[in-house]
Amino acid sequence: MSETSEPGRASKTLDEADAPAWHKRFAARSNNRAWELASRDRTPAEDRELLDLAHASAWHWAQVGTELNRMRATLLLAAVHAELGMGASALALAREMHGYLAARATDDWELAMMHAIDAHAAHAAGLVAEHRQAYQRAAAALAAIADDEDRAVVALTFDRVPTP
Repeated sequence: MSETSEPGRASKTLDEADAPAWHKRFAARSNNRAWELASRDRTPAEDRELLDLAHASAWHWAQVGTELNRMRATLLLAAVHAELGMGASALALAREMHGYLAARATDDWELAMMHAIDAHAAHAAGLVAEHRQAYQRAAAALAAIADDEDRAVVALTFDRVPTP
């Protein structure tokens, strides 16, 4: 892989062996910044940044991540699409990650996050009954998280979900 430079300047070369480490680094940085933006009010420019970051993180994880990394990237995408009012895509992404997470041994915080994002996606898609049911599951799952720090992190996402 090579990076181009300005005319007259030497180009930098990225060794292919370094590519996985760079993908992981960019995936993690994009993921962390996206969750930071998703948990607060934003400007329109930050909304665009949020969407770009979520998709960048998913792409980088697709290059080097495990199936769990890719599904957590899908979880982020579903949350971001719901946050931005993109109902159809939020719902499709939420259903994909729900199917994966519900079929495996999943940590309490991740189940609560899944339900919160399900609720937000259903709201964004205009599915009133599904929103109400997922919201109730999310509230119960949030209360059941054993670790206070994990509960606080999930609450940042749950608090963004409109109350039915």
